[in-house]
Amino acid sequence: MDYKALSELLFPDVTNTIEFYEKKYPERSLPEGAKVTRFAPSPTGFVHFGGLFPVLVDQYLARQSSGVCYLRIEDTDSNREVKGAELDIIKSFELFGISFDESIIKEGLYGPYRQSDRKEIYHTYAKKLVSDGYAYPCFCAKKDLDRLRVNQKAKKLNLGYYGGFAKCRNLTLDQVKEKLDAGIPYVLRLKSFGDCNNKIKFTDLVKGTLELTENDIDHVLLKSDGMPDYHLAHVIDDHLMHTTHVVRGEEWLPSLPFHIQLFNAFGFKLPKYMHIAQLMRLDGNAKKKLSKRDKGAGLTSYISNGYAPEAVIEYVLTLLNSNFEDWRRANPDLPVNEFPFSIKKMSLSGALFDLVKLADVSRNVLSRMTAEQIYDRLCNWTQSYDKKFNKVITQNPDYTLSILSIGRGGQKPRKDFGLWSEVKPYIGFFFKEYFKITDQPEGEFDKSDIRAVIEEYLNLFDPGDDKDTWFEKLKTVAEKTGFCPSTKEYKQNPEGWKGHIGDTSMFIRLAITGRLNSPDLYTVMQILGGQECRRRLQKYLTKI
Repeated sequence: MDYKALSELLFPDVTNTIEFYEKKYPERSLPEGAKVTRFAPSPTGFVHFGGLFPVLVDQYLARQSSGVCYLRIEDTDSNREVKGAELDIIKSFELFGISFDESIIKEGLYGPYRQSDRKEIYHTYAKKLVSDGYAYPCFCAKKDLDRLRVNQKAKKLNLGYYGGFAKCRNLTLDQVKEKLDAGIPYVLRLKSFGDCNNKIKFTDLVKGTLELTENDIDHVLLKSDGMPDYHLAHVIDDHLMHTTHVVRGEEWLPSLPFHIQLFNAFGFKLPKYMHIAQLMRLDGNAKKKLSKRDKGAGLTSYISNGYAPEAVIEYVLTLLNSNFEDWRRANPDLPVNEFPFSIKKMSLSGALFDLVKLADVSRNVLSRMTAEQIYDRLCNWTQSYDKKFNKVITQNPDYTLSILSIGRGGQKPRKDFGLWSEVKPYIGFFFKEYFKITDQPEGEFDKSDIRAVIEEYLNLFDPGDDKDTWFEKLKTVAEKTGFCPSTKEYKQNPEGWKGHIGDTSMFIRLAITGRLNSPDLYTVMQILGGQECRRRLQKYLTKI
């Protein structure tokens, strides 16, 4: 076979050479040791939660080495493409504070960053493969391939187009011309030089040394419409864009021998690979891979549900690096991008997606924010997802800030909410639009005793009291109404009292907040103000 003639026959319109593109995309000018990483999604739907895993690894490897992290859109399968998905990918990650050094909207020197715009490049390199004897046209129809598959299954053989099953592998140049002249569609296949009886050793940065079966399948490189298959396109792109580290899910491991074979056929330097464990979910007692079809898997759904992007990022880091939580406890005030991410700390097994753990991390993250940070983020979220509440909390920003300041700062800040959607149920009682009595007193108390406590407290209530004076008045109210002013004394003689000071405080708390559990009552009353507190106390009297 005259491979040079075959390449000219298949690619008569390709005029550029691979030397042209090698010169057009020279080595990047980066510091020694800098890593070049890429995130390369297909625009086939919404961004999956699991997409945060490789993206964060990409970002940390690049940022910590003064390298480059770029976004490449792999859109060679037009049948599965979803309109608008490209920009959704970029916007979704931007919501989580993730941006790329180069992308379809931030072009660098190594674009285009959309594979459908790089067809000429792929054809140039495909022509080179044919010319070197590493690729050939296959004219087999789908029905031929279906029969082949049935035959292989019946004989319990490995499935695929290889060896004696590769009918088009040894076509003569005249036979190829004849089929082309007849208008028979074809795909371009790799002429594999592997043997499935051989093993290759490969070192993965996460999984260590692996022993893999050599590829002997003549995989498709170019489809019948001339578009490249993913496997060919990503090898060429990673080479020309000078990707040093490829981060991807472990489900790609079976394809690795094929990819290594392609790099070798081209004479390209192989990038370092990291195959990271899949994100799992519980399905009953079994673990299954989290997929796009799972409820809540969409990345932007976490924003609409009220999770702070910072919290989601920190949760993912707890799954990616086993030492992240220890680092965060030791460095509560440092920005998360200063975390010393380590490949060595990555798990070999699939991480379990846990909403309970995510909620816990979210509470910790929000507890470290200032009242001003909470207010700004809450306003942004409610502007999109709860406009009524947004109007309520923004009509008097200083008032809302004083509410959000309760329990902030110090060694043990309050952790009352972890989602923006949980803030309204927590602080709603401060606003007349949401205040209502939702709880009842714990224990058995006569309404007359509850009424007596409220009435006595109203007689002594003075919004100007400091906290010590306020508490002394609570003890006075308790004693005057038959409740023990000391819980310690009450435990020694419970029969001599109707209850204790904690019970009288509970009655007042219910009147003021409408609930049994709320932040520090004195602080709450100071924020509400004397007039509103007195109004609520009097209204509570009418209800009992």
